[in-house]
Amino acid sequence: MLAAIPAFPVFDVERAVGFYRDKLGCAVHYQEGDLAILGRDQFELHLWAANKPDVPGAEPFIAGTASCRVRVSDVDALHAELQPAGIVHPNGQLADQPWGTREFAILDPDN
Repeated sequence: MLAAIPAFPVFDVERAVGFYRDKLGCAVHYQEGDLAILGRDQFELHLWAANKPDVPGAEPFIAGTASCRVRVSDVDALHAELQPAGIVHPNGQLADQPWGTREFAILDPDN
């Protein structure tokens, strides 16, 4: 195995693309209908629409239920870049963790 690519269920793909593009600096590699693929550096993210109440597995309540961790080369620099955008999770400020990582969390439009 070489890499994992998170696939986030989002309520509104267009809104989510705007967030990841404008707030996180991701480039849009592909976008059509209910799917988008974005990336920045070596990071890739797939977004898919969870907004169909009558389709099992794509119900709106699924949007916002996914998360992932991203390893970066300079977490302090990334935090300094993203902090002014107002997307750092209020309970996920930059901190050294007891398990040995230094990390912070962000919230996308679906939380």
